Amino acid sequence: MSMQNLLVQGGTSLVQDALGASNWSTKPIAVSQSCIDNIAATPNDPMRHQTIVDASGLLVLPGMVDIHGDAFERQVQPRPDTIFAYDIALADTDRQLVANGITTACHGLTYSWEGGLRGRDSAIALLEQVARQRKTAHADHRIHLRFENHHVDGLADALLWIQQGRIDCFAFNEHLPAIAKKSALPEKLAAYSERARCDAPTYLRRLQKAQARADQVPQVIATLARACRERGVPMASHDDETFLQRERYQELGVMISEFPRTQEALLTAMGLGNQVVMGAPNVLLGGSHCGGLSTEDAVKSGLCDILASDYYYPSMLHAAFKLAHLGLCTLAQAWCLVAQNPARALGLEDRGHIRNGGRADMVLVEVSAAGTARLVATIAAGKVAYCADPARLRMPHAYQIAA
Repeated sequence: MSMQNLLVQGGTSLVQDALGASNWSTKPIAVSQSCIDNIAATPNDPMRHQTIVDASGLLVLPGMVDIHGDAFERQVQPRPDTIFAYDIALADTDRQLVANGITTACHGLTYSWEGGLRGRDSAIALLEQVARQRKTAHADHRIHLRFENHHVDGLADALLWIQQGRIDCFAFNEHLPAIAKKSALPEKLAAYSERARCDAPTYLRRLQKAQARADQVPQVIATLARACRERGVPMASHDDETFLQRERYQELGVMISEFPRTQEALLTAMGLGNQVVMGAPNVLLGGSHCGGLSTEDAVKSGLCDILASDYYYPSMLHAAFKLAHLGLCTLAQAWCLVAQNPARALGLEDRGHIRNGGRADMVLVEVSAAGTARLVATIAAGKVAYCADPARLRMPHAYQIAA
């Protein structure tokens, strides 16, 4: 009789049937290795399972897929003058991810003309550390390359990383105009310089060099888009503001609109059939902290496909429950925004849902009468990666051996 890793029983699970429809179920979920082996009407012999997870009174939901999160930067450089090793920083980030129910994370690696935290050495360090810890991490760590369009000198590196298969999602960023404007303020210039690990005059020289090469930017964008299309890397445009911007990227095969800043850009993206990513922190804060669109309004109007953690990992879990509690959508619909939809956008058809044969990524959540959520446990690739209530775990096979 073969041994199965886990049996999750007693909870109410959001499962997907053979036709792709999501339904609530109280059936036990058996896990073998890293996959869901069986969603059964009755529990199998408990002695077949190494661990039984008691989900009584809890919701069992698909593990979350974060398409864009850059909170890891604060583990690397928590203060302007402090830089920590990437192995320590990414190990702590991994623990934060699973403790917040994120089982697949695309780290928003910004590669910019600015240098420093967003320069070449930092980019290579993150790429290498993600590859190095792949076998030991709890979550599935991936790379979302946020390429600054004016970083002409970074083109060769980006092309190489794409060709090597190290990039899971690619985003075109155009922050230079806003940075140039804000750099006129001494306090902003100081902050930018600290992040770039240089003094203010050096930072301004880098900015001016990037501005002077603006005529090369269209070719850089076209070259990178072609490379992504050839490798099948999903692409996003960041902070779209106009119809023309979104249409231009659409023509290059960029099918994801990430954080559109205006209603014009948002409606254009939806009209083109693009996938729209909005920030989960926006939901918790009741609006954008930087003058952008309201995520709640977008969800209410059916104009948001994906929620991302952006800069705050806990936001995805709590945003989904807040949206449901406010009645802006059902919990099942809200959960699609943080699990199934981002997984599909990334081409990861094996996750984002609970179904037979799928990757065994699940979160167990306790919901209060007020609609707030408490994460009790996270199962990542068939293993209990986080558990706030160890009493819910039983190991009958171990007991049998002991007896």
